[in-house]
Amino acid sequence: MQEVRLNNGVRMPAVGFGVYQIPKESTEGLVLEAIETGYRMIDTAASYFNEAEVGRAVRACGLPRESIFVTSKLWVQDYEYEDALKAFDRSLKNLGLDYIDLYLLHKPYGNYYAAWRAIEKLYREGLIRAIGVTSFSSERLQDLFLHNEVKPAVNQLETHPFFQQKAANAWLKEEGIVHEAWAPFAEGLNGIFEHPTLVKIARAHGKGVGAVVLRWLNQRGVVVIPKTVRRLRMEENLRIFDFTLTDDEMKAIALLDTGRSPIYDDMDLPTVKAIGLHRIHD
Repeated sequence: MQEVRLNNGVRMPAVGFGVYQIPKESTEGLVLEAIETGYRMIDTAASYFNEAEVGRAVRACGLPRESIFVTSKLWVQDYEYEDALKAFDRSLKNLGLDYIDLYLLHKPYGNYYAAWRAIEKLYREGLIRAIGVTSFSSERLQDLFLHNEVKPAVNQLETHPFFQQKAANAWLKEEGIVHEAWAPFAEGLNGIFEHPTLVKIARAHGKGVGAVVLRWLNQRGVVVIPKTVRRLRMEENLRIFDFTLTDDEMKAIALLDTGRSPIYDDMDLPTVKAIGLHRIHD
């Protein structure tokens, strides 16, 4: 498995398995299957409501704990300092683990400064190996680390052929922050798996469109966490290191960028309000 080196020296797999929207009753079995297939990074979150199932799979897989890189995330509801500490403890107990490899602030709303200082404390105590954020604009992310002590190691952003995050990708590289893609397949929108440009490139390499998209991201230095419930797709999503896209193919995919998300607009006030006020527990 190819790895990336985070800014604190921790090594992180370049491809992981995402469990967003996987039902609780299916999660443990699918995570075990993913680990059997060769995945060594699992991405979950408190708001996915399947941390316990992920933890059971990690403990039951038969591999040493240190060989599985586990990511979880703190929800906006728990961004006050003491709430963040309690929420982390709840996630750690749900997972049934002694530490979390990567812990992220899930959205850039609410009192994320207090939340960041709480997870800085947990990081210093060794309960988290690396800390970062999800869906932060470059401006908010820069402001966060300029006024705190620990620089984020990762920014997990919606990134796919239709929303390529070119400026963010370049800036994150300059700052030594790993760019990780959520929704690398655009949640199936815009006909991504039937797009003629991607289909043509996939045929040229004897691969599926999914593998082409993940390899394109990988060649841009972006970590990926695709989700699937099918074993064949798990295997395909992992086999992206035995071919290389040409410069012309990379340029052809670059032309698919629309510069905006097909999933949700994070500048839309009702959307921001709904996310910011969403509660995942009493």
